Amino acid sequence: MRHIIIGGVAGGATAAARIRRIDEFAEIILFEKGKYISYANCGLPYYIGGVIEHRDNLFLQTPDSFGQRFHIDVRVENTVTVINTTEKTVTVRRTDGSEYTETYDKLLLSPGASPIIPPLEGIDSEGIFTLRDVADTDRIKNWINTRAVRKAVVVGGGFIGLEMAENMHHAGAEVSIVEMANQVMAPMDFSMAAHVQLHLLQKGVKLYLKQTVERFEQHGSVINVCLKSGQIIPADIVILSIGIRPETSLAKAAGITIGETGGIWVNEYLETSAKDVYAVGDAIEFPHPITGKPWLNYLANPANRQGRLVADNMVKGNTVKYEGAIGTAIAKVFDMAVASTGLPAKRLKQLDIPYQSSYTHSVSHAGYYPGSMPLSIKLTFDPETGKLYGAQCVGYEGVDKRIDQIALLIKSGGSVFDLIRLEHAYAPPFSSAKDPIAIAGYVAGNIVNRHMPVVHWREIQSSNPDEITILDVRTREETAGGQIIKGSLNIPLDELRDRLNEIPASKPVYIYCGVGLRGYLASRILIQRGFTRVKNLSGGYKTYSIATTFMTDPLFSHPF
Repeated sequence: MRHIIIGGVAGGATAAARIRRIDEFAEIILFEKGKYISYANCGLPYYIGGVIEHRDNLFLQTPDSFGQRFHIDVRVENTVTVINTTEKTVTVRRTDGSEYTETYDKLLLSPGASPIIPPLEGIDSEGIFTLRDVADTDRIKNWINTRAVRKAVVVGGGFIGLEMAENMHHAGAEVSIVEMANQVMAPMDFSMAAHVQLHLLQKGVKLYLKQTVERFEQHGSVINVCLKSGQIIPADIVILSIGIRPETSLAKAAGITIGETGGIWVNEYLETSAKDVYAVGDAIEFPHPITGKPWLNYLANPANRQGRLVADNMVKGNTVKYEGAIGTAIAKVFDMAVASTGLPAKRLKQLDIPYQSSYTHSVSHAGYYPGSMPLSIKLTFDPETGKLYGAQCVGYEGVDKRIDQIALLIKSGGSVFDLIRLEHAYAPPFSSAKDPIAIAGYVAGNIVNRHMPVVHWREIQSSNPDEITILDVRTREETAGGQIIKGSLNIPLDELRDRLNEIPASKPVYIYCGVGLRGYLASRILIQRGFTRVKNLSGGYKTYSIATTFMTDPLFSHPF
């Protein structure tokens, strides 16, 4: 059996190694158009910033070592230009321009994705880079090492963009981020992304939100990033991180079906519309496990899983089905970790899927043990059954293990009540007796069971203050530091039962405290004492104040 694999990073290399492990006698040819295979793509920003000191640490295998260990014919700098699915052949071009043909029994496409480069004036200027592979990394690193890079502009505020912003900061540059949306981290909800934005500002990063680049102008060694608003940001280097698109040109030219989202269509066995031709990684679309709708998922973990799975199907026949991915991702943004999994509220709203959400603010481990840090969790779930749809987590410690646990429950069809049943390893340095996940589950469970009617920060912001009572149950000292609405009725929780007569019964009562717990206790008191229109602000003053910072600040669309 002869297997040909196109693409030697992530899914392609994983599949090649797996094929060899299960079939010692198969003939395997791996084509890679670049010079390198099996490298740490996600580590590239950290090498640029100097966090990873040695370039060689990025390479898991060299073409020679990989080929020798797995007895694979690895051909780097060989570009497949044509696939003939009828004849089962591929045409390959060498670096000298000469071409040759190879036949296959099974073919795997793992071409990845390409960075989006908009046709803007001046975009070909020296000093403007994308970051997708080792060659890009070397060009950026050389630019930094041979020039005085004092100012850097990152265009795009996604995961890679923020990682590059941090690492350009590590490299000594003053960093600005230009993002056309009203927030960074597009996969996250606005209120959770706001935590990240505040942290970026604290680190001295300038944010240009709701701004679009119109053109680039080269003036000597300086690149002027000209925005449509008229603002101009001078830079010594520009990193384009606008997004990527699946690399499908080869498949399309071969007559292989391209799906509705623009990725290569594959079935549940990861086989394309052409018999014996499979595809994995960034280039494919696959139904989302929750919505059933096809989507593109540009993450390394699913690509590697697909590579292992597809190898079994190529060798043994179509025996293993791929379950799909829900998009679990995490990024380090300076001192903060930010992670998401499943569907955020804004995506559920776009899909017209009924949902409810909850915010909780806990600490990463027992508060009495030194070093405890804040940890914020937002859940989205079915309002009737509590089935989990998604989660977002922001904090400084323990973000990864919480999002991973929630992701497993989502993929298993779990509910908010399963969060309560999770059994956690507990000791004060690692967690608390009620883990932040359990607390999130209790809060969401109370919402589903109608024990705690909730109101969200957007609802309060858009409400008419004359038609509702805003009840602040924090202490007077806390209230002095700021209120949701100036002049809100302040009755500390511990005084509430003795001052019920001060609360108008004729209007809805929206309660808030610091993070939501005291508001919940207050709501239980009022509901059981005859108040019928009571809601607690999910996430309390902390969620409201952070989210509305980027809604009400007059400088919102300009650098902070």
